[in-house]
Amino acid sequence: SPYTLSLHDALPIYIAANTGLALQHSFAALLVLRCIQSSGCSGTIAISNGVVSDVATRAERGSYVSLAAMGQSLGPALGPIIGGLLTHFLGWRSIFWFLDIYAGVMLISILVFMPETCRNIVGNGSVSPQKWNISLMTYLTQRNLRKNNVPIALGTVLNKKRPSLFASLSILVEKEAALLMIFCAIYFAGFSMLIASLPSQLSSTYHFNSIQVGLCYIPIGVAAICAKTVVGRLIDWNFRRHCRIQGLEIIKSRQQDIDDFPAERARLEVSVPLMIIAFVAVIPYGWVMGMATPPLGAVIVFLFFFAFAASGLMQTITVLLIDCHPDSPAAVSAANNVLRCLLAAGGVAIAVPLFDKIGRGWTGTLLALVYAASSLLLWAVAVKGPGWRNERKLKREAIEEKREEEEGRRGI
Repeated sequence: SPYTLSLHDALPIYIAANTGLALQHSFAALLVLRCIQSSGCSGTIAISNGVVSDVATRAERGSYVSLAAMGQSLGPALGPIIGGLLTHFLGWRSIFWFLDIYAGVMLISILVFMPETCRNIVGNGSVSPQKWNISLMTYLTQRNLRKNNVPIALGTVLNKKRPSLFASLSILVEKEAALLMIFCAIYFAGFSMLIASLPSQLSSTYHFNSIQVGLCYIPIGVAAICAKTVVGRLIDWNFRRHCRIQGLEIIKSRQQDIDDFPAERARLEVSVPLMIIAFVAVIPYGWVMGMATPPLGAVIVFLFFFAFAASGLMQTITVLLIDCHPDSPAAVSAANNVLRCLLAAGGVAIAVPLFDKIGRGWTGTLLALVYAASSLLLWAVAVKGPGWRNERKLKREAIEEKREEEEGRRGI
């Protein structure tokens, strides 16, 4: 669907849900409105990846994804601090009023400045979008062009793909995409388990207030920002390295052909050291937090490395998923979000009982073993992925040929 139009629809839903949450007194309504709030903001992640795919080539996609995800990375750093301050001084309802104001500013900025880049609507940028989907700056630019008698493309995109609710779900059944998304969901679920249980652990262990708890999230946000910057560049560097090995020329502003290129290996090689870091960090974190008086410095250091590894891994998987589905990046991101959020919800639900039942140390060890086992999923993708990708290509070509034949017979 059009990116800016989707944001026009999503953010008002988000604003309305925040308003209801700020005024709410019923727990049942609070739960429902939180679900609506999530639906209003989650689409922005998929849309950002769609924009990245439109403007970035495969040789620079890692860096572009890191820039697009930088805002998401600021959330774990700034969100708990702002939320802690607002809760401490103004009460929890002020959080939702703050989100209302922030989302309103973003919506106005999008309506004024953000151009439509969805290739299904504007092609390579030469086709003008619908009148209801033009930002103010785009409108003013087109008006100036008309005044100067500069022609404006008014055509449409050929073979336009219509939005489908099943486009994302169909990706979940593909072998390569399914394994990558399951791996990403496992890491995100483990990350969510530790992050969601952190406030209660800090409060019970150190007797911190909401502001102090929020400050402890700074290393997590800083780690995510560092991961986006460092890992993004490593992803692009390794892709270019494999291009040199294969004797392929990289041309700027042109998408690299990966039909006969080991894209899976080029991307996933970056994930190996990140998996090792995550495995090494999560075990001592669990055992340190299980101590009667755990040293706060050690806890923060382990959280930093774990957040760095988890954020970098999810970024690597996102880049590879977009590589394999360049025509539907938003649908891929949506499918990935569905799977990882569902698994994360289950992980958070069992986190506290698990910590209480087997202890924090054994929970960290168990999580590390799950992470180690999940690495087999990436190994399968690296080995079998090129073949699966070729199968999808042949299947698409066969469907396209059949469609053209049917259209030809109807024309006759």
